[in-house]
Amino acid sequence: MGDGMRRWLLLVGLVGCALATLARAQQVPATASPTQAEPVPITDMAPMIVSGVQPGPGLWKVTAPDGHVLWVLGTLTPLPKRMDWQSREVEAAIDQSQELLLPPTMSLDTGRGMFRNLFLLPALFKAIKNPDGKQLQDVVPASEYARWRVLKARYMGGDQSVERRRPIFAALELYKDAMRRSGLSTDNVVADRVEKLAKRADLKITPVVSTVKLEDPKAAIKEFQRTGLEDRTCFARTLDVLEHEIDAMRLQANAWAMGDVEALRVAPQASQYAVCQTAIGESAIARKLGLNDLRERSLQLWLEKAESALAHNSSTIALLPMGLVLRKGNLMDALRAKGYTVQAPGEY
Repeated sequence: MGDGMRRWLLLVGLVGCALATLARAQQVPATASPTQAEPVPITDMAPMIVSGVQPGPGLWKVTAPDGHVLWVLGTLTPLPKRMDWQSREVEAAIDQSQELLLPPTMSLDTGRGMFRNLFLLPALFKAIKNPDGKQLQDVVPASEYARWRVLKARYMGGDQSVERRRPIFAALELYKDAMRRSGLSTDNVVADRVEKLAKRADLKITPVVSTVKLEDPKAAIKEFQRTGLEDRTCFARTLDVLEHEIDAMRLQANAWAMGDVEALRVAPQASQYAVCQTAIGESAIARKLGLNDLRERSLQLWLEKAESALAHNSSTIALLPMGLVLRKGNLMDALRAKGYTVQAPGEY
């Protein structure tokens, strides 16, 4: 794997999440052309981003009939870039626990390596660039490209290399730069710190990975080249987020940092990443590879691992994206339906 591919895999890993759908996209007239859409200065009064030491939210407490406890920390991305997260509650839960349960993830086994992100599917098939030397403006509608140019000028400047990327990769690079310029970070600082503390406390660390094995990589590559990938949904969704939702993302990031669960509950996170992942998962090649139901399988596997931990440990700590803790059909509700007592922060 070359250095260029490694850089792209790193980029994809950095943008594994995004935020809630709070507004519809602003429509650009269909008659607008790329040459007519000149970047315009944008003035906003952005919410202030918190900094310094912050505690984050409290823990959800899941209790089994025998008294065994599962402590769940809801995580969020992005978070304030200059935040220093320190939680005595999480540290205390780690000190009394025997196991750390990691969030559900998905993996593609190629026989030559494991890819734990469906965004890597195009990279695996060497499809980072548009086919036949096409530019971005050749493969997306003129109205979407006009919006892209405005946002690119604001967050990326004059970088032209991104214009050769497929829509999904162009969108992800724009998203990364926009987060950085908005005082937000997509780094997994909370999960990384929790894992480090768990290792120091000698906890058993349990990954939750649902895997599909790619039996014939060569045939899959040919199939991908024949069918392609419908990634315009991801591209358009990213434009929507960056046009309308950055202020809401800042407010949610602040709410997480300060432990304001009620503010998070008002508009629990709906991931832009999830929209992009769904677009990939619903493609013909993903269905043929058996990736279309991988997310549901990963959630079910997490529930099985959680029940096993509750049965065997007096105390377990777990990490889950906040959307899987608060949104409709969340995993806390699933555990409650199985007979466990679930209490939100402040309820116990």
